[in-house]
Amino acid sequence: MANLESKAGWTTIRRAVLSVSDKRGLIELARTLAEAGVELIASGGTRFAIAQAGLPVVEVADYTGQPEMLDGRVKTLHPRIHGGILARRDLPEHLEALQEAGMEPIDLVVVNLYPFEQTIARPDCTFEAAVENIDIGGPSLIRGASKNHDAVAVLTDPDQYEAFLAEFRESGGTTLATRKRLAREAFAQTGAYDRAIAAYLEKQEKAEETLAGDLPTSLDLHFPLKQTLRYGENPHQKAGLYVDPQAVGPNLATAKILHGKELSYNNLLDLDSALRLVKLFDGPAACILKHNNPCGAAIADDLATAFEGAYEGDPVSAFGGIVGVNRPVDRATAELMCKPGRFLEAILAPGFEPEALEWLTTKPTWKNSVRLVDLGAPIGPTTPAPSGWDLRRIEGGMLAQGWDEQQTDPTAGEVKTKRTPTAEELRDLDFAWKICAMVKSNAIVVAKGGRLLGVGAGQMSRLDSVRIAVEKGGESVRGGVLASDAFFPFRDGPDAAAAAGITAVIQPGGSKRDAETIEACDEHGMAMIFTGRRHFRH
Repeated sequence: MANLESKAGWTTIRRAVLSVSDKRGLIELARTLAEAGVELIASGGTRFAIAQAGLPVVEVADYTGQPEMLDGRVKTLHPRIHGGILARRDLPEHLEALQEAGMEPIDLVVVNLYPFEQTIARPDCTFEAAVENIDIGGPSLIRGASKNHDAVAVLTDPDQYEAFLAEFRESGGTTLATRKRLAREAFAQTGAYDRAIAAYLEKQEKAEETLAGDLPTSLDLHFPLKQTLRYGENPHQKAGLYVDPQAVGPNLATAKILHGKELSYNNLLDLDSALRLVKLFDGPAACILKHNNPCGAAIADDLATAFEGAYEGDPVSAFGGIVGVNRPVDRATAELMCKPGRFLEAILAPGFEPEALEWLTTKPTWKNSVRLVDLGAPIGPTTPAPSGWDLRRIEGGMLAQGWDEQQTDPTAGEVKTKRTPTAEELRDLDFAWKICAMVKSNAIVVAKGGRLLGVGAGQMSRLDSVRIAVEKGGESVRGGVLASDAFFPFRDGPDAAAAAGITAVIQPGGSKRDAETIEACDEHGMAMIFTGRRHFRH
């Protein structure tokens, strides 16, 4: 192993400080360093793990001559540690100061921080427990090493070890380019850590305030890049997928791609909408999206029937669609997905049974292109809500809002008409309302028998949305129900619905002309429920 101290930008590693809460890869890293003659300095659980592996390691307290104190709050906060990290190797006076103080340079710092975010994510986490998981020594070590990256390397994530060890085994040291990159990643991590703490403290401070008061006073975002995408909504737009470190529950950022081409920007938008839709249902449910609007959706006693109902709701639009289901895909469902004449872009599910996976990857003509996205966990109404805020850029700023969460039982709203919905109508109204919330406004949804029959999306006139939805459903809408994401400004919408054979309506209410809408429904013998909650989707 060559000593490359003389080559510009290279430094040899002779001494390392290690203090990690995440022990992944620790022993391999420590063993490789020790076998190369690197002196290892560690404390607590890190020192114990290294010693248990039979590797030589010096306890921090023995190295500094100062026992840890204050229940472990003060261990590495010592001049012999920080002097060794911060001393500039290019300044003789710094090296002389180290020698006079009996200190040695430290060339590598391996630290990951107390798991603050994991701690506060626990339902039983107390404020005291959260405070005790605010790391002090770790960020100090990381920032010192990062500042002095001209000579010191810093590792803050076990995922960095493999690349670091490849370079170390070749040379016994690190390049300046590597140290700069590691320093940048380290500062990003400590910055995100501090932001998480600040956000938690602000939330605690405002726990008793109103929703408006819960808005953060500033948005300090840290979403690490997971992957670059081929392009954005259009080929001339650059795009990437960034990950929310605080996200909980199954989501696209952590899903596993089992098969198919790389997901595109538009695929991810559609798949996210599909996930948000199918997780609203307890029983087996399937949906198909095109251009971020559901064109097919159904619920049933089994997944295969639900998928078939979703596809047959609008088979023309379903061609090339994005599928979402809330049950693992079984062979029966896979066979229906692969029927001749059908083509699907991507399928999202909380799992794929082996026989289903084989069918989807070998049987259809489009077997090589279909993306199979495995969420890796069950989904349903109890799936955790999205974390943080729903964000959208505008020129010059950012808009933030709470996520548009559904009511537990929208049909528990107020019946405004003389006729009360039947039990069958109530089931369909509940289904239609959940679908409608995922349609671009102005949104109208027509459904019957647990199946989506027609959608009117993104129209400037709500009446046009009604006409489109009932026209898409044709004669099958007779006896069906209709959901509207916002109130009807005039009675013309319910009149058009009644003319098509709609028997029940669900909407938020709130118009100055609600009385006219109610009167129209009563004239036509329709039932109508007001939910009191609007679901615009722009």
